[in-house]
Amino acid sequence: MNFVDRLQNKIGIICAWLLLLMALLTFVIVILRYVFNSGWVWLQELVIYLHAVVFLMTMGYGLLKNGHVRVDIFYANWSPKRKALVNFLGSLFLLIPVCVVIFYQSWSYVLNSWAVFESSQDAEGLAFVYLLKSFILLSTFVLLLQGFSLIYKSFKVLRGESSVG
Repeated sequence: MNFVDRLQNKIGIICAWLLLLMALLTFVIVILRYVFNSGWVWLQELVIYLHAVVFLMTMGYGLLKNGHVRVDIFYANWSPKRKALVNFLGSLFLLIPVCVVIFYQSWSYVLNSWAVFESSQDAEGLAFVYLLKSFILLSTFVLLLQGFSLIYKSFKVLRGESSVG
């Protein structure tokens, strides 16, 4: 397992814990609202932040674990070399260009948010929208790294150096 795959596994573990935290916070919010007729906007926004971070940061983990959508009705029955060819070409001509476009298009969006230290539109909300938006760039970069890892592993399968893609 290479460095990128180990990194993705660690991100997956961290995000699993974040999901647990998100569930517990949601439980607290519901109890506060319906039992104590109370609540805080910042706590509700924190759950939204956690959801966004988990969603964004697990894209590379999903690719590592073969969790992304594809036409498995065909792919599942293919030989390892044919799967490797699809993964190689798909990553090279679809995944990497999309990651580059998303990163490029998001760059100014994130920088503008940092320029004004964008915060919640609600006075009681979190003041870290700029940090949340930064995860767009980070997740795209991490997904791009996993794409390169998949290309490398697929290339090894195509050359006959490995049997697993």
